[in-house]
Amino acid sequence: MRLVFFIYHFFLPALLFSQKANNSQLHSVNDSSLQEVVVNAFYSRQHWKTLPAAVAVITSKEMNRYAGTSLVPALNTVPGIRMEERSPASYRLSIRGSLLRSPFGVRNVNAYLNMVDMSQLSGAEIIKGPVASMYGAGTGGALLLKSDQYFSTTPQNHFTAGITGGSFGLFQQQAGWQYSTKNFASSVQQMHQQSDGYREQSGTRKDIFKWQGSWQNAKQEFRFLVFYADIFYQTPGGITLAQMQTNPKLSRQPAGALPGAVQQKSAVYNKTIFGGLHHELDLGNHFSVKSFITGNHTSFTNPFITNYEKRGEANAGAGSNLVYQTSTAHASFQWMNGAEWLYNHSLINDFGNRSGNADTVQFKDEVHAVQWFAFSQVKYMIDDIWSFTAGLSLNNQSYRYKRLTDPGSLFVTRNINSVFTPRLAVLYRLTKNISLYAIAAKGFSPPALAELRPSDGNYYANLEAEYGWNYETGIKGELLDQRLQFDVAAYFFKLKNAIVRRNNTAGAEYFVNAGGTRQNGVEALIRYQLVQKSKGFISGLTAWSSYSYQPYRFDDYRQISNNYSGNELTGVPRNIWLGGVDMETSKGLYMNVSLNCTSKLPLTDANDAYAAAYQLLQLKTGYRCKQKGKQFDIFFGIDNLLNQTYSLGNDINAAGKRYYNPAGTINVYTGVLYRF
Repeated sequence: MRLVFFIYHFFLPALLFSQKANNSQLHSVNDSSLQEVVVNAFYSRQHWKTLPAAVAVITSKEMNRYAGTSLVPALNTVPGIRMEERSPASYRLSIRGSLLRSPFGVRNVNAYLNMVDMSQLSGAEIIKGPVASMYGAGTGGALLLKSDQYFSTTPQNHFTAGITGGSFGLFQQQAGWQYSTKNFASSVQQMHQQSDGYREQSGTRKDIFKWQGSWQNAKQEFRFLVFYADIFYQTPGGITLAQMQTNPKLSRQPAGALPGAVQQKSAVYNKTIFGGLHHELDLGNHFSVKSFITGNHTSFTNPFITNYEKRGEANAGAGSNLVYQTSTAHASFQWMNGAEWLYNHSLINDFGNRSGNADTVQFKDEVHAVQWFAFSQVKYMIDDIWSFTAGLSLNNQSYRYKRLTDPGSLFVTRNINSVFTPRLAVLYRLTKNISLYAIAAKGFSPPALAELRPSDGNYYANLEAEYGWNYETGIKGELLDQRLQFDVAAYFFKLKNAIVRRNNTAGAEYFVNAGGTRQNGVEALIRYQLVQKSKGFISGLTAWSSYSYQPYRFDDYRQISNNYSGNELTGVPRNIWLGGVDMETSKGLYMNVSLNCTSKLPLTDANDAYAAAYQLLQLKTGYRCKQKGKQFDIFFGIDNLLNQTYSLGNDINAAGKRYYNPAGTINVYTGVLYRF
């Protein structure tokens, strides 16, 4: 069921709820100054430094620091975030959590992240820590992707075209058209990307078409989003340490009676069409209402080592919230109440895999999943100094499962007990530019469909939801005439009934509840503008750094006769440091340099195997010319400049010690982008 939540909780708040912007906001989107950025987390629309939450903002400028072909490097600059790429176009995202789960992409949210293309985004916000009080089930956080549109006083047309090419057969082409008037805005975007990949059996191809638009008057606004994604990527699979040291380009090799990835032509084929409509209405007398409806269908095919799976997934959703807000000279008050309903119907057919072709039927399953949650949130601010937020949601989830190939089988119903998830937050502004905040929030995450019915083909009806309380404090703001921005947070999160990933002897995954975890950590982000809007040759120079300290441990975790309590949490590096420099010149030249230093991380619950630490150095340089509403950008970049042999995504607890998915060695790219 959580497969569908990517569409609602990522695309709806991001691509529908955050489309609207006026022309005065264009500067803040492209400016690296944090004090200019207005965040939308918790439907707040307030400055980053005044929101009582750990929120990271990634602007379009920061996204353009890298090649533009993957979200991985941009998201990984945020402390507390780890995005992995086990093979090209196969992603997993962890927000202040481990990668114990994540069968398809986001911890607690099984998301087709590869449907998102950077060329169609204008930025992102990441809320860290449990946000179930507003966004429904989850323990890690929320990712809000942005795709802004702009209204204009006179009709305007803008076009975009770009091409990028590079090592390992990389080719990307994009095109777009945006039309805007005072009351209507529309944008159409198309993107094609392909690559041969660094390893055997790691080629990719992705085609995405997106149309979004907005219509507004003085009282209301309609926004719509339609996109179609056709994605293909080969899955090379994990290899052992000895194989990686001998030849990191290898795909999973045959072992005994099991063939390898090349022989079975292992790959993923995903065709998804999505549509959504969002409406905002100003009711007057301090009231407004926001509503949405969505629907999508996914055709998913996955030839794997042991089987050939075909899935058809139909999803629908709807939601609405009523907002009351009022203010006086010294205080402001907002009260929001809402509910969302989500539905998924999946037909899952598993066949034998005969050299990449579907063979005899193994089994066919049908699953119906429903989730709804209702929430209420109150926000009260006093003299723009104190801010108090209190939120509460009630979450309910149920499944109906039936194995169609078993004669006389009946639907098995599983109801997840309703759970209340509160969140309390307070912020105090020490000065005009520095804020101190504290949070107490409960997170709750039921088993996802891909965990109840994972790739091993069994149905795990006894899986329970995981839950826990997070306590957090932080300080953020600006110093030195707002040229130095900082954000430091410490959190204490104890997760109970944790859901962890397992692999059977054939390499198929399944999930179990495994006691609890202690996920306490510290995050720090600092950015200093050494040169800001200078008229000299160097017109802008910014140094930045982020650090994550995550000494996560298992708590009361036993597996048969093994006691792993106190062990390091699988898949989580203790230390991650990133730093970089962004430079711009008055002549249009620019350069971005960044270094990612990730410490070793445990690959098994027993902590008897570790992935080595690595240092990933990336560089991008180019020439950008802006004149009379037109922009020309030509660029060149190098990835993995130190030519490290490392695994950007690991298969934890993998059978046969096939933990490693080596990333590419030193590689280059170049491209051109034209906007007019």
